Amino acid sequence: MKDREQATNKTINLGLGYNILLSIIKTFIGIFGHSSALLADGINSTSDVVYYVAVKILTKHANKPADKEHPYGHRQLESISAIVVGAFILTTGVAIFWETINAIYDLLTNIKPGQAASIFALIAAIFTLILKIYLYTITKRNEKLTKNPTLRALANDHLNDIMASISVIIGVIGGRMGFLWMDPLAGAIVSVFILRTGISIIMDSSSELMDTFPDLSFRDDLKATAEQVEGVRHVDVIGMHRFGPYFIININIGVNGSITIQQGHDIADKVEEVLLDKYSGSLRKVHIHYHPVEFCPHKDD
Repeated sequence: MKDREQATNKTINLGLGYNILLSIIKTFIGIFGHSSALLADGINSTSDVVYYVAVKILTKHANKPADKEHPYGHRQLESISAIVVGAFILTTGVAIFWETINAIYDLLTNIKPGQAASIFALIAAIFTLILKIYLYTITKRNEKLTKNPTLRALANDHLNDIMASISVIIGVIGGRMGFLWMDPLAGAIVSVFILRTGISIIMDSSSELMDTFPDLSFRDDLKATAEQVEGVRHVDVIGMHRFGPYFIININIGVNGSITIQQGHDIADKVEEVLLDKYSGSLRKVHIHYHPVEFCPHKDD
């Protein structure tokens, strides 16, 4: 767990530092380089800085050990942190989309004269693309190692920024070729990527907080493994609670109604032992309720 926390904190600090740099560069060049698309991307990076700070605070609290009020620890704050990321991204996307659509309208109606973006805007966009590819690679690698939903959200955001940077590059080049509407249009495209990423992150993290099974095949495999234990007639119900990268499983098993309570207890212990051994990297605890098979509506006896 200590290595997991170190990898998570290192990834967050790396992203925070580079996003501070990018927000300054892109916003400054976007304004003085006359690029609506780059300015939109700069606003997005500024928003990234804000939610990275929020993520650092939540992640720090998520690392706290279990206590009387939170007997299973504070790991669900990781999913809450991911939702915070998604909310910031979604809000930024809406603001950028509205602003760029207004810019396109102004150009088409000649309310404001257009001006091609400077070469510095193109350089900044290319620099952002290269840097975001690097950050995505690092974050995605550490997300696979830690299975942290916050890092998964941040990796998705970096991927979103990669697509946004490509749009900015295309828009700036188009604007410098005389198609002035392409730059604000690229900003609108950037906002669509941002909105899509924000919605996706919120939906995924909400599913984790609602104790949705990450994979139905995982549930089926748990059931099959438990039913292979001698004395288990069948498995009725499997429930799951997620706490960070780990799961707590609740299982109802049917056993022969004529056995003693001690024998039923031994069977339940064996099921717990088998599951914890097989899924040692995923399961934190297994709670088992056993009952006589005669009272199970799923058993045809």
